[in-house]
Amino acid sequence: MSTPIRAVVWNEFVHEKEHEAVKRIYPEGMHRVIAEALEQTGDFTVQTATLEEPEHGLTKEVLEKAQILYWWGHIAHDKVKDEIVERVKQRVLEGMGLVVLHSGHFSKIFRTLMGTTCSLKWREAAEKERIWVIEPSHPIAMGLPLQEGGYFEIPHEEMYGERFEIPNPEELVFLSWFQGGEVFRSGCCWTRGAGKIFYFRPGHEAYPTYYNKTVQIILANAGRWAAERVRIPDQCPNSPALEPLPPPPAEFGQAGVIQTLEDIQ
Repeated sequence: MSTPIRAVVWNEFVHEKEHEAVKRIYPEGMHRVIAEALEQTGDFTVQTATLEEPEHGLTKEVLEKAQILYWWGHIAHDKVKDEIVERVKQRVLEGMGLVVLHSGHFSKIFRTLMGTTCSLKWREAAEKERIWVIEPSHPIAMGLPLQEGGYFEIPHEEMYGERFEIPNPEELVFLSWFQGGEVFRSGCCWTRGAGKIFYFRPGHEAYPTYYNKTVQIILANAGRWAAERVRIPDQCPNSPALEPLPPPPAEFGQAGVIQTLEDIQ
């Protein structure tokens, strides 16, 4: 792309500090591995943000510039401040893209935007995940090195299984099968306001999933697909008529009150 996409990769960055096994896999954090994969494409300029930073690293200035936000969270969902969630939500509604990863299905921002519990079945047994490409023509599925039949495999992952309590995806790109027999809608697309949202299932912290080259291609494709192209601020203007209007009949007065956006927030 001629102008790089401005991306922010957010990670709570807790497991990597508290669990030695995770630190060995991601010594600088999952966010750094994801950021470097995006940067290597040449299509993105990337900054990272973590829970411990002031305003979780998601200041108004950072989000104002961001065209796409990647979100990974797990054991610290409740530590994310509600005012930051609302700030992110407003940017998504205005047009910023959002890519939610793995256990981010239970994040405040994802549940807020979905309007459902986002609950699911799970099992941690280091089992194989086979990911089927349901929509091979979708931009997020472009350029993937697939096995004959249209799938790829991750040798060890946490299992997520249906029922996944989400609104029906507007587009389903990937469907996962697990060695234990479960299936899961693992690549889901929605729009909220002017913003695009993609949920991608793989990425448990105990496995090196984000080093997987196919996964990295998907993350980059998702950023290209969801990145903000137009910004529509939240407004509710009292709009003057474009054409001349005749005087209203005398028996019809002005009903109700004139509201501004501030009146309903």
